[in-house]
Amino acid sequence: MSLDANPTAAANALPPAASSSFRARFVKVFRSNPTTAAGIVVIAVLLLVAAFAPVLAPYDPYATDPRFALKPPSAEHWFGTGTFGEDIFSRVVYGARLALLIAFGAVGIALVIGSLLGAIAGFYGGFVGSAIMRVVEVMQAFPSFILALAIAGALGPSFTNLIIAVAITNIPIYAHLMRVGVLNHRQSEYALASIALGASSWRTLFRHLIPNSLGPIFVQATLQPGYAILTAAGLSFLGLGVRVPEPEWGLMVAMGSSRIISGQWWLSLFPGVAIMIAVMGFNLLGDGLRDLFDPHAS
Repeated sequence: MSLDANPTAAANALPPAASSSFRARFVKVFRSNPTTAAGIVVIAVLLLVAAFAPVLAPYDPYATDPRFALKPPSAEHWFGTGTFGEDIFSRVVYGARLALLIAFGAVGIALVIGSLLGAIAGFYGGFVGSAIMRVVEVMQAFPSFILALAIAGALGPSFTNLIIAVAITNIPIYAHLMRVGVLNHRQSEYALASIALGASSWRTLFRHLIPNSLGPIFVQATLQPGYAILTAAGLSFLGLGVRVPEPEWGLMVAMGSSRIISGQWWLSLFPGVAIMIAVMGFNLLGDGLRDLFDPHAS
């Protein structure tokens, strides 16, 4: 029988999954590292708050009432009210939706584009690979926030443009990780067997090389949402993110920053704490997953 007679047999060349070892490491990591469990809890709570925002928020986040402007926290308004009488608690709750949309949207776009570029650069190399990596390196020459600032300024302030700006700054990270992974696996037995059995280069790349290079990508993808939220908050603080009256946490901090000196501390404190908790949750989760996917994890 010729090798071409069974082109789908390449899948059998993949190394067997050590599922029992992975499960054992999973249990060990999450038992020995309670901070990872804390990160999971934080992210789960954040997702629940975003999903049930209409139920949890006692007021319309866009409603204003000048009669109750700048009221401190009370039983009626748990986080106080804003400059126009808006309920801060309701806006913080709805802000979780925008934060998660920015985080997952920006990371998802960067992951797909960056991984694809890195996979092509690592697998084909040559002029195409060099050109891709030179562009990636030029992007990395700029501090990520400065690059996001320039992109957001060029595109203009809007929610969509904010996601695009944050996503573009994260593309180089995934491109480098995927390129390294593909280079490491390109000469592996299962990749060579796939090519020998008649599989096309694209099938070998997408069926074998990319899936086996996703471990570090997944770990980075759990860390990046926190940075995406911080970057988006910074851009909104500078006026290059979403527009008023959207309940975005960075924008809320900016709107309240000028009133801290006059005693209205709650305007910036509560959305700032929300940013801190969300970033902390993603970082704790990412640290745990890094230990989980590390084959040398103790």
